[in-house]
Amino acid sequence: MCGFAGFAEPELPGSRGQCESILDGMGQAIRHRGPDAGGVWFDGELHLGLSHRRLSIIELSELGAQPMASESGRYVISFNGEIYNFRDLKAELEIAGARFRGHSDTEVMLAGFEAWGVEEALARFNGMFAFALVDRSERKLHLARDRMGEKPLYYGWQGRSLLFGSELKALARHPAWKGDINRGALPLLLRHNLIPAPHSIYSGIHKLLPASFISLDLDQLVPGELPEPSRYWRLEDQFFDDRDWSLNGASSHLETLLEDVVGDQMVSDVPLGAFLSGGVDSSTVVALMQKQAAQPVRTFSIGFNEEGFNEAVHAAAVARHLGTDHTELYVTEQNARELVPHLPQIYDEPFADSSQLPTYLVSEMTRKHVTVALSGDGGDELFCGYTRYPNMLHGWQRRGSLGSQLKALSGRLPSGLTAQAIRALVPSQRGRSVEAIRFRLARARAIASATSLSEFYRQSVSVWPDPGMALVEPGEGSYGLTGSVTAQVPDNDLKTLMWRDLNWYLPDDILTKVDRAAMACSLETRIPMLDHRVVSFAMGLPASLNMQGNVGKQVLRSVLYRHVPRELIDRPKQGFAVPVGAWLRGSLREWAEELLEPVRLREQGYWKADMVRQVWHEHLSGREDYSFELWGILMFQAWLDNKGSANPISSGWTA
Repeated sequence: MCGFAGFAEPELPGSRGQCESILDGMGQAIRHRGPDAGGVWFDGELHLGLSHRRLSIIELSELGAQPMASESGRYVISFNGEIYNFRDLKAELEIAGARFRGHSDTEVMLAGFEAWGVEEALARFNGMFAFALVDRSERKLHLARDRMGEKPLYYGWQGRSLLFGSELKALARHPAWKGDINRGALPLLLRHNLIPAPHSIYSGIHKLLPASFISLDLDQLVPGELPEPSRYWRLEDQFFDDRDWSLNGASSHLETLLEDVVGDQMVSDVPLGAFLSGGVDSSTVVALMQKQAAQPVRTFSIGFNEEGFNEAVHAAAVARHLGTDHTELYVTEQNARELVPHLPQIYDEPFADSSQLPTYLVSEMTRKHVTVALSGDGGDELFCGYTRYPNMLHGWQRRGSLGSQLKALSGRLPSGLTAQAIRALVPSQRGRSVEAIRFRLARARAIASATSLSEFYRQSVSVWPDPGMALVEPGEGSYGLTGSVTAQVPDNDLKTLMWRDLNWYLPDDILTKVDRAAMACSLETRIPMLDHRVVSFAMGLPASLNMQGNVGKQVLRSVLYRHVPRELIDRPKQGFAVPVGAWLRGSLREWAEELLEPVRLREQGYWKADMVRQVWHEHLSGREDYSFELWGILMFQAWLDNKGSANPISSGWTA
């Protein structure tokens, strides 16, 4: 696990020494991703350079150092991630005549490019990765990202310089960096509390989509122009399996497959452990780790003192049953208050999934004991684990009656009505403020007006029903939830929801959260559920096999019940939520009040100050919980403060 950055341009920004100094600075900005070593590579003829920061996991010697050149010298790579099947690929390549100096997966990748070419090699790699690969023979630069989007890759033009790297803070170290804010990203932030790919908070800078690569002819670079990315693997192609699975047969197959995957991902030359929440996904991963381990697996969990948010007791019970070496940390408001100011540096752009707080804190604790941690992420998306799936399908079926009710109600709620009149017309909401009633009606109206299940889903998961309610300049770009459902996805409502989640929520929220939080602590995370073999198997299962009433993940649960008593597992799904609503009324109130000061909001010109203040006051009153609606705005405000401070994100941050 590492970090990389680089640039390519028609005209060099200076001498060789100056270019290497720029590359070193780009690497230093992401030193937290690779504190063990760093290197740069520069080719003056190609007008291109690569920088790399190394977190040594496999092949700890200099033979694993990057940027690394292939045996012939044709290819040079800067790579972030792990290729789990590199030993099998190495054996195949050795039979074909390849020779190796060391034992790193990076060297195997380069030999694979030599033997098979870029696209075929990508199809053979099993792992999590993002990389920049220079083909010196064809004078091309290839940028690529893993199938599910575990590892990040940003790229784009700033003036006459094409910049790319693992994190935005590395790009910001280049002298051509402008850092103009992309206002078109703000409606997406307001809608989802994140900025989905291919967009970023900066104009001209893109996120490469999962399972994609982009190839650039270094002799034909035109500032501002980029070719369209190509796909080397398609999630939608995995949805069909003609086998007639029983629950027991599917569970046995999954257990064998997951055991193999977990075994592959336990290979490490440094200490390794796992996150354990006590839920189905992480408990399954830990159970299969412990089954194959010669000693107790190190497990780590996080808890809260607030009632309704604490899963640590469940994690401890599972750990005792499996016999792991378990460590836990209880999070306090003070922990959150101390961490919040650092979030803009960790995430580089506004990111507002509040579980980023415990994710960072459990990563920080874990890194004190191990260098690699396995995670259970992905199980909900692959095996129908979210409770919102049956809820949305029920809502979609009754949307007609809801739409009729709202249409009638809307006609009775003109803007000039008094507060008393509005409460009289909506008796079920009589205890709420007029503003809260209008907000709820706007949300319900947006959901009821959806003409397709995909649009119904998009509106249902939207934090703000209409970003224009709070934005001075609304207007949304296209992203993973606005395109049509591909024809390859089966005509099945549940599979449609799963496909949507896997295409945007998983990479843009869950995997972004985990990668940035863990790498800020120099901790490598591995996610067995997202091995593409597991993904293909899960997508091929009939949706009905995983759902029993409103409870999903039946196949995965059946695997876990073979290792952990079901009474330790069967409970309502809790998620990795934090009590941020209460914290905003408590220890975070002063911080938030300063960021939401009305004069500041008006001068900055991004938000409608009156609406934001109205929502803030409603939240403080305790009548409503608007923590989700406010957290995205607060993360933008904190990021904006950091961007304009004397110590902006371009200066880097080390945990």
